[in-house]
Amino acid sequence: MELGKAARARIAGTDDDAYREAFDMFLSGTDEKATTHAYLRRVVDRLPARRTLLDIGAAQGTTTRYLAPYFERVVCVEPSEPMRRALARACPRAEVVAEPVGEARVDARADLALLSHVLYYIPRAQWAVTTARVMEWVAPGGVLLVLLQNPDNACMRMVRHFTGHHFDVRELVGELAALPPGLVGRTELDVVPARYHGRSLEETLMVADFLLSVPEAPSPTREAVEAYVRRHFDNEDGTYTFRHDQHVLRIERPAP
Repeated sequence: MELGKAARARIAGTDDDAYREAFDMFLSGTDEKATTHAYLRRVVDRLPARRTLLDIGAAQGTTTRYLAPYFERVVCVEPSEPMRRALARACPRAEVVAEPVGEARVDARADLALLSHVLYYIPRAQWAVTTARVMEWVAPGGVLLVLLQNPDNACMRMVRHFTGHHFDVRELVGELAALPPGLVGRTELDVVPARYHGRSLEETLMVADFLLSVPEAPSPTREAVEAYVRRHFDNEDGTYTFRHDQHVLRIERPAP
């Protein structure tokens, strides 16, 4: 499949079908969901209660559907209309809020909340405010998981090379101490491994464009991205591979 300039431009918008198509292609070539779901199952097993799941940035609902059977109620925040259509098919019983997290009204107290790969789309100065807002939706004794890619992995080195943007959830830890009392208790940083394997150059370029669709970032030329992919990800057999391990900041809300 040839990825022309028009298609590449459309990937930059999260609220269209081209973005979802590129996202689906990324998921088809990565083991991220398998490794993340195994990690999440261990977290769920340790929860003191499993009444409500809150999935912020639920996307097409793959993880929501995996976790839903463990909880009595499922609430999702997903502003992308194409993603919401897919989410409704994946997890019909989920209650879906269409506004972005900064504008959403959520009537829930979650035992487990996910803020999964959302902070890329939120200005760095608002990370702590956003986290505090989400923690207000977490029940005492509940857990919020904030997921971002490890900034030192191969994928994020590519993002930094082309956009200059740097995303590191570890920077948030020091800011949590300034949040209102009672919101943040113990915090831990976990690492979840992930690897993308592209079956062809065209697939890998489409995925690279998806990963480079950072808000307000410059759009690199196809030639530049192709040269980078060939240099850093080529397996010399027509396939391409890169690591994109995730950081998970686990934040517990103190029990009363």
